[in-house]
Amino acid sequence: MRTLNDYFITASLDDASTASSTFVAVPDKGKIIKIIMVQDGAVATADAVFTFHTSESPSTVVTGSGITITHGSDAIGDVSTSEPTALNNVNDGDFIKITTNGASTGTCKCNFTFVIRR
Repeated sequence: MRTLNDYFITASLDDASTASSTFVAVPDKGKIIKIIMVQDGAVATADAVFTFHTSESPSTVVTGSGITITHGSDAIGDVSTSEPTALNNVNDGDFIKITTNGASTGTCKCNFTFVIRR
């Protein structure tokens, strides 16, 4: 259930199959309660694994946040979610970092929505 205290920020990663990261700025203090990802492509060869980090703990993965695209059973439009449980606090002016391991092949753009509760 969403409340008036929830807000949403979005980010994209151009290719899940290329080891890379992207950052999105956080406009207000809160806690990441859900991460939603939708694929705009498919992967092959190996799974694409995403990790998420915050300014508060840039070298530590947000607990419970990981999302994996399983190769061979994925398709354009597939939606995956995670619900972080710890190390998920953010402040005004912080960032959220999205990283992919780049183990898969096939170009697959991914779009992310972060649900943050004030």
